[in-house]
Amino acid sequence: MNNRFLHAVLRSRPVTLASAMVMALMASGAVADGALGTWKTEAKDDGRYLHVTVAPCENGADTLCGTIAGAFGGADEGNIGRRILWDMEPDGENAWDGGKVWAPDDDKTYSGKMELKSADTLELSGCVLGGLICRGQDWARVE
Repeated sequence: MNNRFLHAVLRSRPVTLASAMVMALMASGAVADGALGTWKTEAKDDGRYLHVTVAPCENGADTLCGTIAGAFGGADEGNIGRRILWDMEPDGENAWDGGKVWAPDDDKTYSGKMELKSADTLELSGCVLGGLICRGQDWARVE
């Protein structure tokens, strides 16, 4: 839904403030975005894993960001609240690209992309050196 369409709808009939707000959120893609929520990363061999909350980035664009919300199995709790993915831009239906992913285990930042494989599985990958070296995980929905 583009902004011109939204303005035409709003002019054509009376709407409540609440319905106008919902329509604006739908126009930005935030409401319909299946990647929003809290996800569990794949556990490392020693059992460490994280919970990551994915939400719209604060920059006002249609980008998604993820922040570490919990650390389990001996994962570093000092990283709670740290951004782990950012600036993921829509790239087709249920896919995002062009962002960055920070990997806590090696303290490196990768060019990232992600795809919602099902309602409960988010596939995340990151690459360096122009895509020559990549790694990825499937995250499971927590909330």
